[in-house]
Amino acid sequence: MWQFLKDGGPVMLLLVPTSIIGLAFIIERGLALRWKKIIPPEVEKALDLCRSKEDLGMLHGICEQQPSALSRLLLVAVEHLSWPKGENADAIQTRARHEIAQMERGIVVLEIVVGIAPLLGLVGTINGLISLFSGLSRTGLGDNAIVAHGISIALNTTLSGLLIAIPALIAWSYYNKKVETLAIEMETLCDGFLRRFYLHDEK
Repeated sequence: MWQFLKDGGPVMLLLVPTSIIGLAFIIERGLALRWKKIIPPEVEKALDLCRSKEDLGMLHGICEQQPSALSRLLLVAVEHLSWPKGENADAIQTRARHEIAQMERGIVVLEIVVGIAPLLGLVGTINGLISLFSGLSRTGLGDNAIVAHGISIALNTTLSGLLIAIPALIAWSYYNKKVETLAIEMETLCDGFLRRFYLHDEK
């Protein structure tokens, strides 16, 4: 492995930290975007049991005990129940944009890794080929084995760039879809809460 990295040339000094950063954010987002962390079952259950104004205290307490994106949205909804429904929905939507931005925070880094890793690999390959052909201009094509070995070394960085970009691309696509799914679920739960309580007030 060390020899492989050494043969890749100076561009490997950029590819190695890129791979570490990509792996770190894949793990970090995997932990941060767990379903139970964003939408805790306890909060979802309390929301389902909250059917009247007498139950709001119970919901409020559980949301504070179980801090999460859904909890913070429900706290906004509960605290603004005295407002008209449209204004309450706007307040929730404003908070939801903030929560979604937080969930997407590390995904942007993965998108950058997906973009730059193959490009760095290509730069390393071009640099390696330039060095190879520069050497051949002095020594000639006397030994095909040397030429083949030189080309294989030049391609090391391309391979490394692709090996970094592919997992990052998979993770980026998966986490984007997961954020979208979580956002829709939270929107559905909050909308149900508003419908329930504003319908209750109309009666």
